[in-house]
Amino acid sequence: MEISAIEDLKIIPDVVQPYPDPSVGREGVIVIDNGSFNCRVGWMLKEKPALIFRNILAKPRKDRTKKDLDVATVPVTQIGNDIVNIEAMRMQLRTQFDRNVVTHYNVQEQIFDYIFGKLGISSENGVPHKVMITECLFNPNYCRSLMSELLFECYDIPGLSYGVDSLFSYYSNQRAKNGLIIATGYHTTHVIPVMNGRIVVENVRRINIGGSNMIAFLHRCLQLKYTFHLNAITLSRSEVLLHKYGEFAYDYIEALQKWASLEYYDQNVKKIQLPFNQTAATPVLTTEQKFEKKKELSRRLVEINARRREERLAQDEELLIQLQQLEESAEDGDDVREALAEHSLKDVGELKRMISTVNARVDKTRQKMNAPAATSSQQIQPDTDKLLQPPPNMTVAEWVEETRRKRDAIIEKRQARRQRKQDLAKRRTAAAQERMRIISHLARKEKGSDDFGMRDEDWDVYKQISREEDSDNENENERMLECEIILKQYDATYEDPLLTMAGSAAELYQLHVGVERIRAPEILFQPSIIGSYEAGLAETIDFVLKLFPDHQRSCLVENIFLTGGCAKIRGLKERLAREMREMLPFGARFEIELARDPVLDAWNGASKFCLTETFRQSLITRSTYDECGGEYIKEHVHGNVYFPTPKSSVDEQQMMG
Repeated sequence: MEISAIEDLKIIPDVVQPYPDPSVGREGVIVIDNGSFNCRVGWMLKEKPALIFRNILAKPRKDRTKKDLDVATVPVTQIGNDIVNIEAMRMQLRTQFDRNVVTHYNVQEQIFDYIFGKLGISSENGVPHKVMITECLFNPNYCRSLMSELLFECYDIPGLSYGVDSLFSYYSNQRAKNGLIIATGYHTTHVIPVMNGRIVVENVRRINIGGSNMIAFLHRCLQLKYTFHLNAITLSRSEVLLHKYGEFAYDYIEALQKWASLEYYDQNVKKIQLPFNQTAATPVLTTEQKFEKKKELSRRLVEINARRREERLAQDEELLIQLQQLEESAEDGDDVREALAEHSLKDVGELKRMISTVNARVDKTRQKMNAPAATSSQQIQPDTDKLLQPPPNMTVAEWVEETRRKRDAIIEKRQARRQRKQDLAKRRTAAAQERMRIISHLARKEKGSDDFGMRDEDWDVYKQISREEDSDNENENERMLECEIILKQYDATYEDPLLTMAGSAAELYQLHVGVERIRAPEILFQPSIIGSYEAGLAETIDFVLKLFPDHQRSCLVENIFLTGGCAKIRGLKERLAREMREMLPFGARFEIELARDPVLDAWNGASKFCLTETFRQSLITRSTYDECGGEYIKEHVHGNVYFPTPKSSVDEQQMMG
C-alpha cells in the first residue's frame, strides 16, 4: 500500500499589481466574488482573477510584556494570503460572514483595504472604478444597505452592481433558460429552480450544510480515531484530505458493508504519513567494528550476570548461616517451633533438607563465579572466525535457517515467560487462579483450614512464591547474540531491531483514512449524521420538484446544474443521478451537468456580465444611492429580487407629520 506524505496548505503572499493596467484602463470594472470561504478579485476582460485568498483576517494579540514604544516586527493585522500559517493563528482568525451573510462590516472594510491595496489602487482619495460584487441569495436588505454604504461613503466608488454567485456560474456555462441549480457552498447549499431565465423565488430552498461542516466532521472523526495525534490533525489538513480523498458513495449502506471487509479496506484505505522526529540513523559500521561492538556487549552481559550472582550468593549465604544456627539450637534441645514457622518449615527434617538445598545452590553459584576466571578471554572475546563458519554437515542456507529457528525459539520462550509472569501477578487470570487453587489445596490439607486465599496477605505469600528466577538468562542472551551475528552476516532478509523500531515508529504516525472518506461528504445527503434535523439534498430536491406541475418538472430535471466548491468532490454527480432515478417516475429523462470550474465560474460569469448592456442598466450610481437608499438594487436575471423593507407605523407617522 502506497503511503502519502501529509500535504499542508501552501500559501503564497500576494504581490501588489501594477496600476493602472494597460489592458483594462481607467474605465475597468473591479469584479469581486465575495465568497464565505475564498474571495476572488480581478478586472473584467481578464481570463482569471488577479487575487484569490481566504476571506479571513488575523489580528495577533498584543504582547503585554512589551512597551508601546517597541517597534512591531509583524503587521498588526494579517489578511488573506498574508496569513502564511493559518493554524498558528487559528484562535485569532476573524471573518465578516455569519454563515453566508456578511454581518461584520468592520472586518469587511479591512478586507476591501487589502483588495484595493493589492490591485495597486490608493483608496485614500477614493476608488475610481465601478464594482461588480456578489452577494448571497436573498441577502437581507439591512446587510446590503451597510455594504452599499461602505463602498459609496468610504471608498467613493462611481457605481455598484450586485449579483448571485451561483446564477453567474449558471450564466458562465451557458445553460438553458429552464433548469435546477444545485449550489454547494462553504456554509450552505441551495436548490434554485430557474424558469424562463428567472429564479422562482418562492420555491428556492436552502440547506445549512456545506463544506465547513464536512471538514469539521472529518476533523472530529480523525481526532477520535487517533487521540494521540490531536495536535497534528488540524482543520487545514482535514480540508486537504477531504478534497483529495473524499468522495460521495453511490450507495452509502452498500459502501459501508464493503468497508467492513478487511480485503476491501486494505485495497482502498489511504495511508497518510504525519511528520515526526526520527532519531538519527546509526552510522554504518565495518565488520570489525560490528565484532568489537558485539564483544563489548558480551562483556557487559557477563558483568551484569556476575553482579546478579554475587547478590544471590550473599543472600543464600546469609540464609544458610541462619538455618545452620537454627539446626544447632535444635540439636541443643531448644524450642525452635516459632523459628521454623518463620521459615515456613514443619520440622527439623525439613530444616535439614532446606539446608542441603541452599548449600548446593551456594556451591553451584560459586562454581559459576570461578569458572569465568580461567576462560574469561574466551567468553568475552569469542572466536568470531569460528563462529561465522557453518558446520561441515550443513550448507550455508540450512545453517541460516537453523539459526533463524533457534532465534525465534528464544524470542517465543522470552515472550511466554514474560506473559506468564504478568498473568501470575494478576488475581483473575486463569494461570494465577489455578496456581492459587493448588496452593490453597495444599494449605487446607496441611492445616485443615478452608479460608486460605480469602485474605490479602495470602496473596502476598502467593506473589512471593510466584517470583521466577532469572539465572537461566545468561546462556540465553549469549545464544541470542550468536544468532544475531550469524544472521547479520549471512541472511539478506534479516532486519536489524533498531531499524525495525524506526519503521514501527513511523507507522505510529500514520493516518489510515478509510470509511471517513465517504462518511464526511455523506452529511450533505444525511444531515442527521451530525445531529441536524434538516432534510438532505435528495429530499430537498424532491420537495422543490413537487412544487411544480408535471410539465415544468420535466423541464427542470432535464437541466440539473451542479456548482460550488463541494461539487468538486468526487462522486456527487453519480450519487445525485442515483437519487434522481429513485424519486422520478420510471423511464423519466433527466440530465446532470457539472460546472466547468465550480469554484471560478462565478467570477468568470460576473466578468462576462460586465460587458453586457444589462450590467450598465443594473448599475447603482451615487445619485441613485442617495435617492433610494443603500438597500435598493436594480433587478436583473443574475441577481436577487428586490423586496422593499416594509415601513413601520412609526416611520409612517413621522412621514405624515
